[in-house]
Amino acid sequence: MTESRKITPVTQPVQGVLRPPGSKSITNRALVLAALAEGTTELTGVLDSLDTRVMVESLCRLGFSVSHKRTTGHCRIMGRAGQIPASDAQLWLENSGTSIRFLTSVCCLGSGNYRLDGVDRMRQRPIGDLVRALCQLGATIDFEMPQSDCPPVIVRGSSAGITGGEAMIQGSISSQFLTSLLMALPSSMNNSQLRVTGTLVSVPYVAMTLRMMKSFGVCVEVSDDFSEFKIPNARYMARNYEVEPDASAASYLWGAAAVTGGQVKVNGLHRNSLQGDVEFVAALQRMGCQVSWETDSITVSGFARRGIEIDMNAVSDTAQTLAAVAVFADSPTTIRNVEHMRHKETDRIAAVVTELRRVGIRAEEFQDGFKIHPGMPQPGSIRTYDDHRMAMSFSLLGLRAPGIEILDPECTTKTYPEFFKDLESLCGMPE
Repeated sequence: MTESRKITPVTQPVQGVLRPPGSKSITNRALVLAALAEGTTELTGVLDSLDTRVMVESLCRLGFSVSHKRTTGHCRIMGRAGQIPASDAQLWLENSGTSIRFLTSVCCLGSGNYRLDGVDRMRQRPIGDLVRALCQLGATIDFEMPQSDCPPVIVRGSSAGITGGEAMIQGSISSQFLTSLLMALPSSMNNSQLRVTGTLVSVPYVAMTLRMMKSFGVCVEVSDDFSEFKIPNARYMARNYEVEPDASAASYLWGAAAVTGGQVKVNGLHRNSLQGDVEFVAALQRMGCQVSWETDSITVSGFARRGIEIDMNAVSDTAQTLAAVAVFADSPTTIRNVEHMRHKETDRIAAVVTELRRVGIRAEEFQDGFKIHPGMPQPGSIRTYDDHRMAMSFSLLGLRAPGIEILDPECTTKTYPEFFKDLESLCGMPE
């Protein structure tokens, strides 16, 4: 295992064209929908990463037939029409939030006992709001640790599965709770209705879920403000489905252009992409970059010179990228309304502020975000907290500032195993 990686500053603006790996968010949703569908689904463009391997392995433990060709990005899943083949399973989800949240609902469709657990950080990430909503819908779920709102959880399924009906779901911690319910409920016994309490975070990810469910044959009725959802008792149908490149991963490539004044074209993404994170480029545009939208690509060029104030609730997975870009602007940047980032792989608000201060950048922490004052980073070793996004976003500092070292760079295998290789090809950095 590589303990650290030094980033070498570039001597000229970066130039390049890349296609990031498949979207983790889309891959894990597609795997679940395919497993719940009737018939055999063929997926292409599937991401091969730690998070997606965790999902594939877990589906296999639940008795599904999944054939994943990692080198080609092809995956074949034999769906079981809303049934869970295995009557007992131990699922180890590492620190994959999508996997444990999506599969908690899926397991409620089965008849038997299913234990879901993960690494120490996973045992600190709340899942209680999802569990309580599922219990309202007829499920039986126990927390293994008394007085805890976090994994491990044990789903005690019955022959009735989820009965369906009406439930309330808190929306302020993670939109993945709502997505988990939406994907599983068409396979329950009855129609269901969900009402979101609190402010729903990361709305574009819910919109992604609804579009994907429709692609697999199930339409959900949703209110204009995304507070109420009517889910029919219906059957997903297998199909051939292509996974588009990961827009969150693309943010680091566009960020490389923004901090060096270069030009980076990302193929496979466009204005109508499923992923709301393509709107990250709008923030770069506000900061002074030029953005070109094509039918199958998005290009960012020029420096991000201006600091901005921005609400990144809808695209919070790219907030760390913007924080790194903001270091090289000519005025402060304030990012707000991202308090839910504290419940991710690490407390991302605290981590960003701590590591920027470590390299001499003035940063202010708020409950719901942070403010970055521009400056030239000093040499330093960046702690990544086993968070892939910390490693990738803070690598951008090293493109301009000498002496930046990324600790535990292999944490990027969670979603982008070839990140440093792609960065090298884009920027000409040595091995």
